[in-house]
Parts: sequence; structure tokens; C-alpha cells
Amino acid sequence: MAQLKEVSLCSSINFAFHAPKRGSLLYHDKLSFPRKLHSFQEFGSRASELNGRAVVSSTCNVIRACEPKAIQALLSSEREVESAPKSGGGRRGKLNKVVLAYSGGLDTSVIVPWLRENYGCEVVCFTADVGQGIKELDGLEEKAKASGACQLVVKDLKEEFVKDYIFPCLRAGAIYERKYLLGTSMARPVIAKAMVDVAREVGADAVAHGCTGKGNDQVRFELTFFALNPELNVVAPWREWDIQGREDAIEYAKKHNVPVPVTKKSIYSRDRNLWHLSHEGDILEDPENEPKKDMYMMSVDPEDAPNQPEYLEIGIVSGIPVSVNGKKLSPASLLAELNEIGGRHGIGRIDMVENRLVGMKSRGVYETPGGTILFSAVQELESLTLDRETMQVKDSLALKYAELVYAGRWFDPLRESIDAFMENITKTTTGSVTLKLYKGSVSVTGRTSPKSLYRQDISSFESGQIYDQADAAGFIRLYGLPMRVRAMLERGI
Repeated sequence: MAQLKEVSLCSSINFAFHAPKRGSLLYHDKLSFPRKLHSFQEFGSRASELNGRAVVSSTCNVIRACEPKAIQALLSSEREVESAPKSGGGRRGKLNKVVLAYSGGLDTSVIVPWLRENYGCEVVCFTADVGQGIKELDGLEEKAKASGACQLVVKDLKEEFVKDYIFPCLRAGAIYERKYLLGTSMARPVIAKAMVDVAREVGADAVAHGCTGKGNDQVRFELTFFALNPELNVVAPWREWDIQGREDAIEYAKKHNVPVPVTKKSIYSRDRNLWHLSHEGDILEDPENEPKKDMYMMSVDPEDAPNQPEYLEIGIVSGIPVSVNGKKLSPASLLAELNEIGGRHGIGRIDMVENRLVGMKSRGVYETPGGTILFSAVQELESLTLDRETMQVKDSLALKYAELVYAGRWFDPLRESIDAFMENITKTTTGSVTLKLYKGSVSVTGRTSPKSLYRQDISSFESGQIYDQADAAGFIRLYGLPMRVRAMLERGI
């Protein structure tokens, strides 16, 4: 289960919740009550709200083991309670509590006061850690507090993301429009699912996102909401408000005393997670322009990659990667290691013009170093373990699978049914593949499987008992009979 970190928007007495170990890391989650507690009795009463046992020290530090169930806590400060809408709702109606997909950037910082003003609600900010990097998570507590949110919830979803979303797509061979390995498409349903869970935990009656009305992500978020909790209200500010761009957002933030994030505005629109990094906007909007060399962040230019190739062995069990060079790793750790290895060899750069779900074409550049390596390995192993008819059916269904994922229909019964097929036919896709990485290219140098359908004694040019070459003559006459009959008809024979 993903680890949960709930961060108070005030500070007083600190409680450290020590989550179970992930590998060699120990995750520390902190919670603060909004005011000082005047007695241990009062503290005990407040602590009981967390459904856990606590041990109190003279310094008021409390340590307990995290329950598997997500912790729910009241984290509103006195100042925020006083400034919250009293009653009657906002300009557009009344909601009780909204869970907002929150990044800490300008757009989502502005959405917090906008929701409070227009729906008279409390706002719970939610951030999912899907491997976007620690810098993206820095300072979120302060940003959420300054924007007027009553609570911040952060969940580590990296292992769930790779195990339950990335690897099924990998096993299915899902590639959208010949190139795209679905990095953003796979991440949205795991984030939206977590939002539905958080909404249940905090008693929210609505969820909100900062996706624009032109993109695919609005569909991916909302279809997940519909599938998992159709009773939740969904608020999409970009489809409702009058804010037209960055300058309008800055003006709104100043008007509502929301500090404008001081981070430098990138000229590109980027989305990063453990699987990939996407780049859109600026000069990329003209498909004729070559991307600038300094745009890339996960991979070196293939021209600058090492002059010596590197060999990798990927271990696979039932279509799922499990090891690198004989070392077994967790799903997220395995992908992170391959990202580092592939990145230094310039692996996984894709430049494409794709068809968005909403109808328009868009140009994007993607970096997927580890994913590119894994796709090559799994597909190559299938050449040993799948027969011709099965492989053809699998490839045809992979196209539909990719389309469903791209369109946000992860929880659609059709995708789940295709996934069951993929899981069944790849039960024998077990073995290892050796790859050579060199200046942006991935080439296969060896493959082996205990379930291989390849038989050297049959394939050899030498005569054998199983395959009699003389049988080919009759086979060819029967196989070519339709063509022969048509030719006879055309010639009047």
C-alpha cells in the first residue's frame, strides 16, 4: 500500500509517524495540531481521533507505527477557520469539502481561493508522488497554507504506479500511435484513484483538478472519478473561470493575497514521473523545429553518450521485469535504475505529432529511457514464447489497449478484459534478454527462456526426424491453390 503523509498547515506540537521501511529508506510523516494542548488528557482525546495508540514524552513528541489505513486528521488553523466561508456557499453554489489535485504551482495555488470563493468550501490539497522528483514536493506545506487550504495530503504512489499501471501496459505491448509509451496517460488514473480514496477519508463531497479544457488529462481524471465514485461532484476551474492565462492568474493571486510561486516559469510545458518526461510548447509547437539540445533532462545527447557500449541482462517472469543483471529489484527501483543507465546512453527520445482525444493534433517530445529498454526486452522474449497466431492477436489488441489507456478508460471493463487476456497468454514469457546500449540505440544480443518454442533441432538446416523437407512440396501446392486457380481463370485454362 502506498505510504501516506499528511502535513498540517500550522505548527505547534509535532507528532512523528514512522511508516514501514521502503527498501533502505524510512519515511517520516509529521502532524501538528492547530493550537497548543493544555494537558495530556486533552492530547489523549485528540490523539484518539487518529485511531492509534500514542506514547507521550515530556517533550510532547509522539511516535507510533503507521496503520495500513490512511490517517485522517483535522489540520485547520484558527486563522483559516475564521476566514473560511461562514454559510450559504459561494458564487456558484455550495460544496462542503473539495479534494484538489495540487502541484504547488501558480494554477493550483490560485484554484484554492477560487474554490473557497465560488463554492464556499474547505479545500484539501492532494499531491501524489509518482516519481516526479523531490524538488517538485519541496515547500508544499507552506504553499498550500498560504493559498488557504485546510489540509495537505501527500501519498507515495511510485510502487503502485509501476506495478499496477506501468507493468500491465508493458506486458500488453501498449504503444499509442506507433511511438508514445503512455507516460502521462498511465499516471492520471493512479492519481485520480488516490484522490477518490482521500475524498472518502476526509469526508469530501467533491474533487477538483487544474487540467485545461483543451487537453487529454481532464478526461482521464474525470472518467476515473466517474468509475470509482459517481456520487462525487467534479469541479474543473479552467472550464468555468474567467482566468485566461498566466497574467490573469497572477493578478487573481495578488487580489486574494496568495503569494505567487517564485519558481522560474519554464518555456516548456512538462510532465514528469518515474516512467517518462514530456515536453510541449514554445518552439515545439511548430513541427518543423528541431528540439534544442538543452531541453532534455533525463537523457544525454546520443552524440555525447559513452563511446563504449554497455550490456544489460533483464530478467522477466510472466511478461513482467523482475531483475537487472541478476539483481532482483522492486518495480519502482528497477525502473529508476534503468532510467539512470539508459539516460546516460541517450536512450528513449521520441519526437512525435499525436492525435489528442479532444480532436486536435499536438507535438510532443518524450524521454523514456528505462521504458524503452523494457519494451525491447519484453517484446524480444515474446519472440521465443509466443506462437504466430497468438502474437498477431496480441499485437492487434495492444493497439486497442493503448487507445483505451490514452483515452482515460483505465477502469473500463474492456481494458480490464483485455488485460486478463494479456496476463494469460504471457504466463510462459519467462526468461532473460541481453541488450546492448550504444549512443541512443538498444539492440538485442541474446535471449533465453525455459518456455521457448524455438527448437534448434527443427530449425537447423541439417535434416531431422521431425521436419521432412520433402513435405514442403505438398504444403506449397495446397497453400498456393487459391492463387493458382485465379491465374487459371484469368488465362482461360
